[in-house]
Amino acid sequence: MNQALPAQRPKVIVIGASAGGVEALTRLVERLPAEYPFPIVVVLHVPPTSSLLPQILSRAGRLPAEHAEDGDALSAGRIHIAPPDCHLLLSDGALRVTKGPKENGHRPAVDPLFRTAAAQFGPATVGIVLSGALDDGTEGLGHVKRGGGLTIVQEPDEASYPAMPTSARDAVGPDYILPVAEIAELLVRVTDRPPEPESAQSREESEAMERDPTELSPVAVTEANAEAGRVTAFTCPECNGTLWEVEEGGLVKLRCRVGHAYTEDGYAHEKGVRLEAALWTALTAVVERADFSRRLAARFRQSGHELSAKRYDEQADRLLEQADTLRGTLLQIETPEAEEQAAS
Repeated sequence: MNQALPAQRPKVIVIGASAGGVEALTRLVERLPAEYPFPIVVVLHVPPTSSLLPQILSRAGRLPAEHAEDGDALSAGRIHIAPPDCHLLLSDGALRVTKGPKENGHRPAVDPLFRTAAAQFGPATVGIVLSGALDDGTEGLGHVKRGGGLTIVQEPDEASYPAMPTSARDAVGPDYILPVAEIAELLVRVTDRPPEPESAQSREESEAMERDPTELSPVAVTEANAEAGRVTAFTCPECNGTLWEVEEGGLVKLRCRVGHAYTEDGYAHEKGVRLEAALWTALTAVVERADFSRRLAARFRQSGHELSAKRYDEQADRLLEQADTLRGTLLQIETPEAEEQAAS
């Protein structure tokens, strides 16, 4: 769906990506001019230890890229990137780098950036969802849309991992669905819009940042959950706490009392990850117990207690049979990674 450009000139470009996102971001920034007049803020799902994205993007294009530090000012013509294991938010026109609770198993996550950008800049926000698995960014792009901002999604058929752009496309109905090269052209075109008077934000969007779970205390999160949602029978994959079901812009989120949050797809994925890990742990425990039973059998046999030794040998045999059954079950389980590959 391609619409006319909005009258409001942007003040910030926020971009979210995951798997396949480095390639998409590289192709995007290499097409932007050196004197680009707006700040660009990026969240890419990365491992918690390190990220070379600033170096990659700085080499790919003409705009300097760097990991954000807490309190940095938004700078025109600069790419601000979420550092590993930190959320990146916008607050009072500056960047906030926080260790808030993970969303959909990610920190940094795309949704908190998009939510706070919409709260800060309303219709002067441009939100872009690029390649990635699952659906991080969908809820946040909805905030940008409801706040009057420009919403853009990478053409899923072009994306290396189409799940993120597909989810955002289907749930939000973005203004543009484009290949990366055309997204870059569009970002250049919006620079031609003349500055407009400040637009009033909706009360809902202007309050969104104040109640964002990544910034709230556990007591405040629990109160917000109780006010806006209902308790479920499910538990948080991260902390095993109670989950509340909260509907935000037509999307269901599951949030615990300390702020971990999941979409329904994200929750299913994380539970799948935990299930596989739990089953391997159980398999290890069964094999260890069988091994210890053999140890006891050998000790009793050395002491001349043949009946006790036989009992422990039989126990070890039963345990190893159970281990084989459990291992067979494990090998038949479809892992979350296989499910994502099949969906792609």
